[in-house]
Amino acid sequence: MENYKYHIFAPYRVCPLGAHVDHQHGLVTGFAFDKGIDLWFNTTHDGSVTLTSQTYDGAVKFNVREPSHVKEGNWGDYARGVDYALNKRFGLSNGIEGVIKGSLPVGGLSSSAAVLTAYVMALAKANSINLSKMEIIKIASEAEREYIGLKNGILDQACIVLGEKDSLLFLDTDSDQYRVIKKNPRMPEFELAIIFSGLTRSLVSSDYNLRVAECKTAAWNMMAYTGIPLKGMDKTFLRDIPKETYELTKDKMPRRFAKRAEHFYSEYKRVRSGVTAWETGNLDLFGKLIFESCESSIKNYECGSDELIAIYNIMLQCDGIYGGRFSGAGFKGACIALIDPAKKEQIREQVRSEYLRMFPEYSQSFEIYFCKTDDGARFIEA
Repeated sequence: MENYKYHIFAPYRVCPLGAHVDHQHGLVTGFAFDKGIDLWFNTTHDGSVTLTSQTYDGAVKFNVREPSHVKEGNWGDYARGVDYALNKRFGLSNGIEGVIKGSLPVGGLSSSAAVLTAYVMALAKANSINLSKMEIIKIASEAEREYIGLKNGILDQACIVLGEKDSLLFLDTDSDQYRVIKKNPRMPEFELAIIFSGLTRSLVSSDYNLRVAECKTAAWNMMAYTGIPLKGMDKTFLRDIPKETYELTKDKMPRRFAKRAEHFYSEYKRVRSGVTAWETGNLDLFGKLIFESCESSIKNYECGSDELIAIYNIMLQCDGIYGGRFSGAGFKGACIALIDPAKKEQIREQVRSEYLRMFPEYSQSFEIYFCKTDDGARFIEA
């Protein structure tokens, strides 16, 4: 891409522990890894934005100096969403012209958050706006939440921006405090396996937003039963309700809401235990907690297609997999696993053969990718 002055790489991310809790201000962990989004671009001085994709058809065209743009329901909405979020704060005068490319055709790895992050960095660069890492995270998250319509937290963007090679991100999404914890020297080597079920999905049209509403309704139930003054839904989070209140009220509220809360409180504990396991180099325990997290995703959060649950059950019995779970929201998409690199090929063969025995219709789309942790979103020097 020698015709372009700038090149941004925004990695995909996986969340080993802390699933489905960032929108309730919970504790999360994450890895950035060495596959992701590449954006090559030049600055335009007339405000025009022109983007093409090596993944999707068509071109995106709009002008940052014009009033906010209506969603069109295509891949260009992510650039328009960033334009919306940045213009709210700064007022943009310069645009970009460029090409974007993704490196994995897989859902559940927060590719949309990686795209948004790259666009935030690019338009900020074009307009000489200096953003902190946390500002990049907040603006990209706001674009996805307010413009795209996904009621997310900041987990995805935080992993993509703050991640470091051979390190685990530990983030409190309530306070925005975080630590990047280096791999313990005593920890065995590991890699990430991305196991694509063959299914695709859209979070906006899935039950993702419904689960967010159910978590907030659980919090409302607990507040109502114990006389805590109710807040608006947009200011109601499970993190604000002590676990003791949940124990007092869980049998009073509808089972659906109690199960969502059970996942939140148990995941909080798993994240704490997982961070300790990571710090002490106990990869076996860290992996065990990842499996337990996925079990709660199935039973309490009630996500996971038949295909993803099948992959999870195969991983449980597969030698060389320390731990695994659904990636992302758990609606179709992919599973992720921490694996022993020495056993990659036998893992590939066992998971593939057992899965396709159950779902032969995905023989052309099922795939396993092996990846390594990597640094967060950055400009790549030519």
